[in-house]
Amino acid sequence: MSELTVESVRLTSLSPGAGCACKLRQGSLTQLMSSLGPLPQPMNENLLIGLSEGDDAAVLKLNQDQALIVTTDFFTPIVDSPFDWGRIAAANALSDVYAMGGHPTIALNLAAWPADDLPIDMLGEVMRGGAAVATSAGCAVVGGHTIDDAVPKYGMAVVGMVHPDRLLSIDRVQPGDRLILTKPLGTGVISTAIKQEAAGNDVVRAAVRSMTTLNSSASEVAVAAGVSAATDVTGFGLLGHLHRMLAASGLSAEIYADRVPFLPGAWELAQAGFVSRGTRANISFLESAVDIADEVSVETSILLHDAQTSGGLLMSVPQPAEQLLEELWRRGLYATLVGKVIDGDAGRIVVTGEQP
Repeated sequence: MSELTVESVRLTSLSPGAGCACKLRQGSLTQLMSSLGPLPQPMNENLLIGLSEGDDAAVLKLNQDQALIVTTDFFTPIVDSPFDWGRIAAANALSDVYAMGGHPTIALNLAAWPADDLPIDMLGEVMRGGAAVATSAGCAVVGGHTIDDAVPKYGMAVVGMVHPDRLLSIDRVQPGDRLILTKPLGTGVISTAIKQEAAGNDVVRAAVRSMTTLNSSASEVAVAAGVSAATDVTGFGLLGHLHRMLAASGLSAEIYADRVPFLPGAWELAQAGFVSRGTRANISFLESAVDIADEVSVETSILLHDAQTSGGLLMSVPQPAEQLLEELWRRGLYATLVGKVIDGDAGRIVVTGEQP
């Protein structure tokens, strides 16, 4: 065992990627799923959402009033504080349940740890952070699984519940819907700057505050308002996750670049070149699906593709959307109307410089 202590280790220096930016690229994932072909699946008429839908989680109907949501998520360190990394990873894992309109009930820890190189009590700090967020969500952490691995990783497998009639999914977008985003963007460029010790304390604190904010209130407001289409914004970025929704629904959308909110310091860090490999992969993958107006800055374009970790919900809201927005604001959420759904080629996105 080395003489390293919890205080002396920079966790973000131990992995090539940070947070959701370390995940398999969208293009690679698409290729993987295509290579698998049709997998043998037992017939189950109660499986509401499974592998083929490509949604945020799987959903199994138990009875007329209850359906089970199952999901998992884990990633490499995104901040240097073990406790905050655990909090962020837990919030991110729980988010898939909220994106489906449900509430989390139980969770299992998932951890990879270089036991001979890092203090084991540091992993304890990570798990304490995860448990703190899960407890605040009313979700019991009931065990888990660990492996010895050179690169530390942490996350959770989560089980939640939802009413079958109140399920949110990515394929129910309708023409004329307004697109509402409930958190600002920029965690990707900020986490990249953290790895290079170039992010100021105020910038880091704002990003951690955003990433540890649960999407529970946003989900509750969406369900209560009758929204049926939503997703959470993570590694594929705002435009990547919107593209998936639109492709699944056979529609296009407009995004108003000047309305999209960014975290403090994010635009400046994008300008300084702190762009993750995950974000660059998002830009490449979406090149043929996204039209960006000339007046939209390079920095804004980067942030629209930025690989997020524990981002907000992206909702497709039937008109009028003002009452829903006001309720989100009343709950203290940084919610913004960022675009609208239009008829057009499936998955196509037009980014304009300003709202028409």
